[in-house]
Amino acid sequence: MNANLDGNMRRKAIVEFLENKTAPVNGTELARYFGVSRQVIVQDIALLRAENRNILSTNKGYVLFYPQEERTGSTAVIMVRHSSGQTLEEMRSIVDYGGSMLDVSIDHDLYGQIRVDLVINDMRDAEEFCNKMKESASRPLKELTEGCHYHTIKAPSEKALELIKKELKEKGMLLEKET
Repeated sequence: MNANLDGNMRRKAIVEFLENKTAPVNGTELARYFGVSRQVIVQDIALLRAENRNILSTNKGYVLFYPQEERTGSTAVIMVRHSSGQTLEEMRSIVDYGGSMLDVSIDHDLYGQIRVDLVINDMRDAEEFCNKMKESASRPLKELTEGCHYHTIKAPSEKALELIKKELKEKGMLLEKET
């Protein structure tokens, strides 16, 4: 791609590039493609978000998100508690029923709510995340709140959502408070 694009043209091209991708694209790949630094891409993404472009930043890269996709299926925010060793089991309980784990958030005493997009849609995503978690020197958000955290989960139907909650409850992970 031409590195001589002005900022507005590059941002338009970034959106078009992401529209044609079915998987997240990391900042380094975008920087290489557009012939700019990764920091320029980070700034471009921030400007696109300020223009209300629905770009999610996941642990695997950037992805366009279309709000109309939320209209199908059922969504809930659940409160859970489990050990780091149970993370894959938690994710399996969601994706096995066709669900997706969209994010993780915590209520921090000092900073308020901290939320991070995850977009775990299948076991491959779950295994990649758990492997990255094991290799990382960083600790999961839940460690700031004694294991208690929230997930927005989306399921293909209300029935699938109820089955996910039931399984998490049987495993002792689901806490009663929901939002």
